[in-house]
Formats: sequence, C-alpha cells, structure tokens
Amino acid sequence: MSSQPAASPVAAATLEARREEARIWFEGLRDRICAAFEALEDEAPADLYPGEPGRFELTPWKRGNGSEDLGGGVMGMMRGRLFEKVGVHCSTVYGSFSPEFAKHVRGAAEDPRFFATGISLIAHMRNPHVPAVHMNTRFITTTVSWFGGGMDLNPTQDYQRREDFEDAKDFHAAAKDACDTHDPAYFEKYKKWCDEYFWLKHRSEPRGVGGIFYDHLDSGNHDADFAFTRDVGEAFLEIYPEIVARRMDTPWSDADREEQLIRRGRYAEFNLLYDRGTKFGLETGGNVTSILSSMPPEAKWP
Repeated sequence: MSSQPAASPVAAATLEARREEARIWFEGLRDRICAAFEALEDEAPADLYPGEPGRFELTPWKRGNGSEDLGGGVMGMMRGRLFEKVGVHCSTVYGSFSPEFAKHVRGAAEDPRFFATGISLIAHMRNPHVPAVHMNTRFITTTVSWFGGGMDLNPTQDYQRREDFEDAKDFHAAAKDACDTHDPAYFEKYKKWCDEYFWLKHRSEPRGVGGIFYDHLDSGNHDADFAFTRDVGEAFLEIYPEIVARRMDTPWSDADREEQLIRRGRYAEFNLLYDRGTKFGLETGGNVTSILSSMPPEAKWP
C-alpha cells in the first residue's frame, strides 16, 4: 500500500508494526463488546422485551471500485429486543486524500497519503430509560501519526440529562479512571473538549451528558498513547454494560418514548451537521451504510 511517504526501512517496519498492532486491538475490542451486548440481549426480561434475543450480523466491505486495494472493514449490526439498533464497526483504510480534504487533515497538506484504523459504535436502546451511547477510538497516520477518540453518554429522558445523575456520574468516573492512570490533567482537558465538541450550536444545547473526547494525541511516546487509547476502550466495556443492566428492568410509557424520539432527532442533527467521523468516512470513500448506521432507527421533529 502506498499510504505513507518514503522512510528508512527501520522506520517503515516500525510504522507497519504499529498499524497492525492497533488494527488487531480494535478488532479484538469489537469482538468483546459484541459478546457483552449479546449477553445483555439474553438477560433482558421477556415481559418488557418479547421475542428472540438479537445477534450481530458482521458484513465485510471493501473500499474503492475493486481495481485497487484501498482497505475496508467489517460492519457489525444488531437489531435486537433490548438494543433497538446498535452498530459496532471496525475499518482499516488507506490511500490518498483529495487535494481539498488534505488541506484540513494534520500532516496531509505535505503528502496526501494516509492510513486509518479504528473502532466506532453507537447504541440506540429500545427502553427510553437506558441511555444511548457512542464510542470510538482510532489510529491515523499521514506524514505524522496520532490517536483519537472518546466515549459519550446520550440519555433521552430529561431527568437523566444531569451530570449529577447516577449514570452520568459513573460514566464520567470510569473515563476519569482511564485518564488518571496516564495523566491527571487528561480528564478535565478531554471532558471539556467533549462538552465543546458535542454541542449543538444551532440549538445552544448539548447532545448528551458528555464523557471524554480527544484527538491528535501524539505525546512523542507511541506506546503510552496507545496504552491510553486501550484503557478508554476498556473503560467503556466495563461501565456501559453496567448502566444498561441497571436500567433495562424499568418500564416506560408512551410519553417516555415520545421524549426519546425527540432527543434522537438531536442526535441525528449533530451527526449530519458536525460530526468529524461522518465527514471523514464520506470524504475517504468509506462504506456509506456503515457510516450512516449511527442514525437512530426512529426519530421525531415535532
């Protein structure tokens, strides 16, 4: 693959090993998350969630028109009884940015070749009292390399959209633990970044209750940056299934569902107007179905 400027054989071998290590980690995390979500499908009470438990369908895809190898990925989707719609996707893509898009990507103006590998997920829950969630982590190289990602919680009920609510407190605490292991300054920095990033400017309101968001993480210590990125994934895998398990027994009303659908509309607005990952995927010729799978299965704009 011609996705990186020329380098010494040693440097090129090191970079290739780092790319492969990151890809393997993201795909392994995907497998563990899918298994945890399927277990919750099995455990959900039948009186609230009738029918058979859902299972993930994994669909491989290739980038480009098939005449050259530009990478691809695996789209993982589940339409379940507890998880109304959840996507857990991994992709590894490479090639060259368009001249216009390269101007906006770190290190690409000098040379448009790139490599990107990562995991991205969004879960929209059937029960309005179970918060929706988003998480992604990625490793990107142009003429430089960096990690990015984060996780944020998106409750759809008014009483849950407070930072002092139990779910938000526990979600933030898990993110803080992951941050504090590496740098005590990370949590406040990345929490603030998350709050500012997931802000609906046209409505002057947040998308959810936040979490952490980081990008262009290149401290000069690749192993440390990768370790932090792994810990973000581990924190998500630990806390979100716990939140789902504690809320999934709660009955809901038609009014709760109505509120959920309206809040989902806000989620869709953000992803279509502001989300960097959506724009990156579309600009680099990614799988459109996978990219737009973040859209909720139902939403309302009253």
